[in-house]
Amino acid sequence: MIIGETRYGSLQRWVVLLGAAGAVLIAPLAGGRALPFLLLIVIVAGSLAMIGFGLRSHRPTHRLPWYLLAVSVPLFAAGTAIRALGLHPGWHPVDDLFTLAATVCLGLAAVGWLQPHKISSARDLWLDSTLIGLSALLASWTFLISPILRHGTGFDTLLAASYPVIHALLATVLAHSLATVVRSETSLRLLQAALIAVLVGGLVESLAAAGTIAVDPEYALVPQQWAYLLAGLAAVQPTMGALRDNEDVHPHRSRQRAGMIAVALVAASLVSVVGADLGVGDRVVTCSLLTLLLVGVLVRSERAITRSMHSERRARYQADHDLLTGLFNRAALLRAQHRYREQWAGKPLCLLFIDLDGFKMVNDNYGHAVGDELIANAASRIRHTTARTDLTARYGGDEFVVLAARTRTEAAALAEHILGSFLRPFELSSGEIPITASIGIACMATRPTETTIYDLIRNADTAMYHAKEYRLGLTFHDDLRTPTARRPHLRTTDPASTAV
Repeated sequence: MIIGETRYGSLQRWVVLLGAAGAVLIAPLAGGRALPFLLLIVIVAGSLAMIGFGLRSHRPTHRLPWYLLAVSVPLFAAGTAIRALGLHPGWHPVDDLFTLAATVCLGLAAVGWLQPHKISSARDLWLDSTLIGLSALLASWTFLISPILRHGTGFDTLLAASYPVIHALLATVLAHSLATVVRSETSLRLLQAALIAVLVGGLVESLAAAGTIAVDPEYALVPQQWAYLLAGLAAVQPTMGALRDNEDVHPHRSRQRAGMIAVALVAASLVSVVGADLGVGDRVVTCSLLTLLLVGVLVRSERAITRSMHSERRARYQADHDLLTGLFNRAALLRAQHRYREQWAGKPLCLLFIDLDGFKMVNDNYGHAVGDELIANAASRIRHTTARTDLTARYGGDEFVVLAARTRTEAAALAEHILGSFLRPFELSSGEIPITASIGIACMATRPTETTIYDLIRNADTAMYHAKEYRLGLTFHDDLRTPTARRPHLRTTDPASTAV
């Protein structure tokens, strides 16, 4: 029963709000000054009441935009009331100053609402918004500002010409919001609709000031009244408290911004045709804005190409490297014989299969985090022991592989050097941990017949297990068939005494 009453109360409130919205739209048709003025008072009082209710009930994190909206409502009402009551001649230009101040406050509030709180790639984002703003300013100059300046002179003309500039900035903020905001809260969508209503009303007023169209003042007020009504409705929504707490902008949003920029460029390209009869001053402004727009597009294209190349390099690196150690991964190792076939042609090839002794005990006693730390440190020692021409890879777990164009003797010297680097205990976050290694070596002849990288890995792995079982340090796969294979191999006591 309570749920039904709640739904009924919610439905009743929406019926009242929609009825008020319909009255806003129908009021100018009644004619006269009394009804629009009274309706304006109702809208102002209702908007202020809804803003106060939202601030008190939902307690938004960012209150300043709502305070700015609350300030803009009486300023807009004051400017409108002066004109509606016929006080315009005596109070001019106070009415226009009130309206301009209300527009500025509303614009600052829109910036606070519609700007995402967390932004990734902020430079590219603001560059896109700037390009959209330049195109909007170019269109405003051609179709609104320049005709207004030619239509009259004096302070009134400058004041009327300032509105298209502010509205161009508001259009930039709106485009910025539509192309970046990921989530779709009801409050945010209502604010975006309110800003669209402001832009429509501003466009109508600017066209009227330029002499392009003739509109009754009552009709010109309708979009502005809709804007404040929608903003008030946004204030009573529970989601108003979460505005600006949006997630990071996803990369695919960049394509949406690129689409807006493409539309802006098409519109800007028409300016030279539509504004063919512009004067010298107009052409200077138009050319300057077009130049800035094209330079911005070139900068954006260059940044997009650079970002694409960086992403491609990072993808290639991640495909070939182990993220924990920075060494080549198993996939890169298996492709090495084909990738470096020209570099290794005619040279003997040896593969060292390295396994850490007692790693499982470290992992069990100290945890996987310390185990990863040990693997990273072991990989660093192996990498600093090998030469730049050697391919060093993490095969998996605590297993490493070194593939080098070396002779059997040189491979043995490299293995001794690696074993020597493990004589010093590892200084980890849990303390000093001593770890040794076992190495199996398999070599390929100068002119192999059917030996592949898989054969080398299998043979070296077998030799490594033999060395680990008998604690030999290192073992060649070729020696497994000889009786001397079971003789312990001396470990190096001084890592610096063996040269690679």
